[in-house]
Amino acid sequence: MSRYVGHMVFWLAGMAASGMLSLASAENWPCWRGPRGDGTSLETGIPTRWNGITGQGIVWKSAIPGTGHSSPIVWEDRIFLTSCLEPTQQRVLLCLERASGQILWQQTVLQSPLEHKHKLNSFASGTPATDGHQVYVTFLDRQQMAVAAYDFDGRQQWLVRPGAFSSVHGYCSCPVLFENLVIVNGDHDGDSYIVALDRSSGSTVWKIPREHKTRSYSTPLVRQIDGRVQMILSGSKQVASYDPRTGRRHWVIEGPTDQFVASVVYNGELVFMTCGYPERHILAIRPDGSGDVTDTHIVWRTTENCAYVPSPIVVGEYFLVVSDDGIASCYEAATGRRLWRQRLEGGHSASLVAADGLVFFLSDRGETTVVRPGPRFERVASNPLGEACSASPAISGGQLYLRGEQHLFCIGQ
Repeated sequence: MSRYVGHMVFWLAGMAASGMLSLASAENWPCWRGPRGDGTSLETGIPTRWNGITGQGIVWKSAIPGTGHSSPIVWEDRIFLTSCLEPTQQRVLLCLERASGQILWQQTVLQSPLEHKHKLNSFASGTPATDGHQVYVTFLDRQQMAVAAYDFDGRQQWLVRPGAFSSVHGYCSCPVLFENLVIVNGDHDGDSYIVALDRSSGSTVWKIPREHKTRSYSTPLVRQIDGRVQMILSGSKQVASYDPRTGRRHWVIEGPTDQFVASVVYNGELVFMTCGYPERHILAIRPDGSGDVTDTHIVWRTTENCAYVPSPIVVGEYFLVVSDDGIASCYEAATGRRLWRQRLEGGHSASLVAADGLVFFLSDRGETTVVRPGPRFERVASNPLGEACSASPAISGGQLYLRGEQHLFCIGQ
């Protein structure tokens, strides 16, 4: 996920289970932030020590053509990744063999003039998503959102342009899969919207306007909460919950700022968000309301060391976040009491991931700090990659996948 991006759910759990690897504890990593959309993995035995410079713990590294900040996704023996070949203006989808990192195929999704973007964004920042049958990708095409579906052999099934998109910071949306829908956030500096497309055809099922018409790069999180299916995202001057089947809004919190990048997380009781620009906030929200709940449903708030780009994570009773300039913080999730604060080296764009009771913080310079959440800061390891990184990690089959500026790394046994 780029700098400008980037409890089990019953349908995602079923999707992950249907594609289980031969390892009993393995999970697919099918979309942005993994099988639950919140950066968590249920796997154990994840590697905690490696060195990309010396090769320690590196199973393989594969040169990736072009540039991009999108994260890899994993389904059984395949890895999918997007990139941009800037000299030829091609936005491409890559399929790699998981065991070796060999590129099996590369397909041009579109060839289009390169859009204006922020220097810290890329032309391939949206992480794809897969349901095990098709892979769904989205790019910008001449100020139009373009969404496409490919089968696992690289054959395009459909390509549609469901709406305009204009932003001086460029484009980054990650498709979200729910039931028969592909849902994409279209917040931009114009007539903003969220759109749901039919997976089989790409036709628009519903499209709702976003009244504040302000760019954001947040990816929605879908959960069953309070007897309702809720699709929650922060963006465009508000935090809001929608019914993903219809687009009807459940509740909204206005503010607390204008622009958002980080995705929200949920611990079964509270929704947590961090933002933003021009002000930065962390909010813990009770997600059981209806209508405008700005004055009633914020449980706790802080404005210190908040993240704009990196998405946070919840592990047990702890809420963890890292600011863009590398200040990591751990909070008591229920109360907002900060337990510790620690400076990590370098800036941070990648979102946090967690597995086996550990949290992985990946810096822009490629250093991964492994931390055990708790009342005191406990550094388990610090691991150099040897390449700058803007993409968020993926975890599957006991291995970590890290995208550097030039290579995709497989870390593990």
